[in-house]
Amino acid sequence: MQDYFADIFAAWNRFWFTPRNAKVLSVMRILVGSMLLYTHLVWTLQLETFFSDAAILPADYRSSFSDDHSYLWSHFDWSSSPVWIWGSHILALIVFAMFTLGALTRFTSVLAYALVVSYANRASGTLFGLDQINAFLTLYLAIGNCGAYFSIDSKFRSAKEQGRGLVSDSAINTISTRLIQIHLCIVYLFAGLGKVQGTTWWNGQAVWGTLASYEYQTLDLTWLCDYMWLVNLLTYLTVAWEVSYAFLVWPKMTRPIVLAMGVIVHLAIGLGMGMLTFGLIMLYANVAFVKPQWLESLSSKKE
Repeated sequence: MQDYFADIFAAWNRFWFTPRNAKVLSVMRILVGSMLLYTHLVWTLQLETFFSDAAILPADYRSSFSDDHSYLWSHFDWSSSPVWIWGSHILALIVFAMFTLGALTRFTSVLAYALVVSYANRASGTLFGLDQINAFLTLYLAIGNCGAYFSIDSKFRSAKEQGRGLVSDSAINTISTRLIQIHLCIVYLFAGLGKVQGTTWWNGQAVWGTLASYEYQTLDLTWLCDYMWLVNLLTYLTVAWEVSYAFLVWPKMTRPIVLAMGVIVHLAIGLGMGMLTFGLIMLYANVAFVKPQWLESLSSKKE
């Protein structure tokens, strides 16, 4: 029995604390950072419409989410001056750009997370799944050394710092990666479990409801009404993939299949339903399951 618990403890330590290369996290920083920059740049088009005192949704709209919304802080609450609103927005865009490029990453990654939360809290009535994925990915990237590679920081890192092992494999990169992976599994699991509570996912018609909706339709796929067996199959495959993701993405044998299915599902969502940014951010999150060795072998082939 003692050996049994010792094995569990050893497996737990290997899972969380085995030193890991930061190249995957660095790639994710570029992908996620570019999404942060784009999505917040879009706010520029209607900045005062959503973030001023005369915004479509008033600041106290947050009270509808909780009796105590004091924790739903936002830097937009500090001043209603147009100078503050536009000035802070421009500074935020600079922070997101620096985070993407890997400049002062230890600082800009934390600040980028705080800004993502701040914008989301002020515009709480417009929240979408994209904002939530942006937030947790930025938080976990801030924990790891995501500026170690492909960054401005790495260009200016001195030989002395490299000798001290600041870019070597580290357990903190593993912790950061595991948090992203586990959170992603939770997202898929509960998304799938939520679907099976509805009748349309059981009778195979759920995907058709999406394809036939003009609200989300970017590609006319209504011709699939002549092939309802295919619609039924896509419905069942989608919900089965979401429910099983958290269990099948870990084994080496099934991981490539699960990730390939993810590419198909999220590209279909992005291209077919007009939610390209959401489809892309989910694909970026799945990069956490890519082995650092694969990136190393890819870069060595190019050399």
